[in-house]
Amino acid sequence: MRAAPFAALAPAIVAACALALPQAAQGADYLRGTQIEQPVEPPPMFSGGAFDWSGFYAGGFAGRSETEFEPGPGLPDLARSAFRNTVLGQTVDMGQFVVEQGSRRDSATQFGGFVGYNYLFGDAVLGFEADYTRSGQRYSFSDFIARRTDAGGQTLDWSMDTRLGSRVHDYATARLRMGFAYGRFMPFATVGAAFGRFDAVSTINADVRIVLNPGTIAETSSQAAGYPLRVGVARKNIWGFGMAFGGGVDWALTDNLILRAEYQHVAFGEVEGTTTSVNTARVAAALKF
Repeated sequence: MRAAPFAALAPAIVAACALALPQAAQGADYLRGTQIEQPVEPPPMFSGGAFDWSGFYAGGFAGRSETEFEPGPGLPDLARSAFRNTVLGQTVDMGQFVVEQGSRRDSATQFGGFVGYNYLFGDAVLGFEADYTRSGQRYSFSDFIARRTDAGGQTLDWSMDTRLGSRVHDYATARLRMGFAYGRFMPFATVGAAFGRFDAVSTINADVRIVLNPGTIAETSSQAAGYPLRVGVARKNIWGFGMAFGGGVDWALTDNLILRAEYQHVAFGEVEGTTTSVNTARVAAALKF
């Protein structure tokens, strides 16, 4: 008697279970997908997504530079010129008394700023950039020599005080940039012109005295006509010109902030007897507008 009501409800229970099972499976799939299988998007700064490199940018940099100064061969000629009007200069090669100069180096931390504009051609980037660097690197050399020499029937006491040096106050470059964009990374190469402000000195202070009765108690001397004499120049704030080239990589950390690592080589022509080259490794940050 009691089994009859259950038998009557059995078809309804089976139908309800059949409807509930797909819904439960869908719910399990939903939970599994949202909690386990849902992909996590990386932050934009680490993604390789597209980035618009075109437009203006400006920033600053800091780096370590090594500057090499290469004195030219003109100092011996300067010594010959200092004694050209004397018997000494006509009979003795005075250039041989100048100490031979090798290259000199100076290292320092440098700072500066830059501004530029990029054009985007697909993944290729063409840009123009100008930068300014505060330097202050320098070298200096000095030497003094004094001797007594017999020349042309005369005994002469002579001396040379030699000074040579250069200082790079600051310099600027204007460069073409060529790069290739890999999402938010852009390796690039640069080439252009450089303009530097220098102090330079290349002088010889010469003196000649004519000795009478040398080596005796009656020895006397008198200064030769035209001496003491200075030849050469000492100049401040003169311009040097050269070439600049290098390479590096830019990284778009955000849509408006770019980080950079770069190497730059600047080679200046001769400035008052000295050629100068600057090698710099630097890091930079820039705002893109």
